[in-house]
Formats: sequence, C-alpha cells, structure tokens
Amino acid sequence: MSINWLDIVITLLAFAVLYYFLNKFAFGKLFGIMEKRRELIASQLNEARETREQAAQYVEDQKQELENARKEAYGILEQARVTSSKQSDEMIKSAQAEATRIKTDSIKDIEAEKSKAVAAIRSEVGGLSVQIASKILEKQVDGKSQEQLVKQYMKEVESK
Repeated sequence: MSINWLDIVITLLAFAVLYYFLNKFAFGKLFGIMEKRRELIASQLNEARETREQAAQYVEDQKQELENARKEAYGILEQARVTSSKQSDEMIKSAQAEATRIKTDSIKDIEAEKSKAVAAIRSEVGGLSVQIASKILEKQVDGKSQEQLVKQYMKEVESK
C-alpha cells in the first residue's frame, strides 16, 4: 500500500477549513449554550440546596412552635387546675360560713321561741296561781284538801 500524500493534505486542508467555520459559527454558540446549561444546572442546585435549608429551618421552627404550644397548653391546664382548686375552696368556705350563719340564726330563733314559751308559761302559771289563790280564799281548806288542790293544780299545769 502506498500512501497518497495529496489525499492526506486535502483531508487536512478540508478539516482545517471545517474547523475554522465551525469555530467561527458553531463552537461559540455551542459553547455558549453549554455554559448557559452549566449555569442553569448550578443555579438549580443552589436553589435546591437553599430550598432544602429552608425546609429544614421550617421543620425546626415548627418543632419549636409545637413545643411552645405544648408548654402553653400545660400552663393553661395548670392554671385551670389552680383556679378550680381556689374556686372549690372558696365555695366550701362560703358553704361553711352559710351553714354557721344558719346555725346561729336557728339557735337565736330557738332561744327566742324558748323565751316566748317561758314567758307564756309564766303568764299562764301566774294566771293559774291567781285562780288557785282565789279558789283557796273562797274555801277555807284544811291540810288534806290543800294537798288535793295542789295536786289538782299540778295536773292542770301539766295538761296545759
């Protein structure tokens, strides 16, 4: 086989002309498109990283908010428990005070009724004593009849 130098030179020359035109018209645009594509991919990677960081921060914020809400709910429950206990104690004290007042009023009413009853009995005993005295004066009584009158008088007082 023989080497044809003319074909090699023509091929090299065609390759050089093709390279020159490709470099002038195609490679610039092609490399520009590839550079834009590289920048787009880098931008998307940066956006993805930022989004991932934002999502992680959002998750942390949500965890913190949830913890704060739990603490607040616990505080509210504790405050409600304390308030309920205070109200319960106040109601018990109020009921005890009311019971004491009612008891005191009842004792006063009983004493008043007792005093009225004693006054009524005294008045009635006084009236009966006057009646007995008048009966005694009407009759001159001996010792035995006097005993009977006293017994009769006592029976009358007991029956009333």
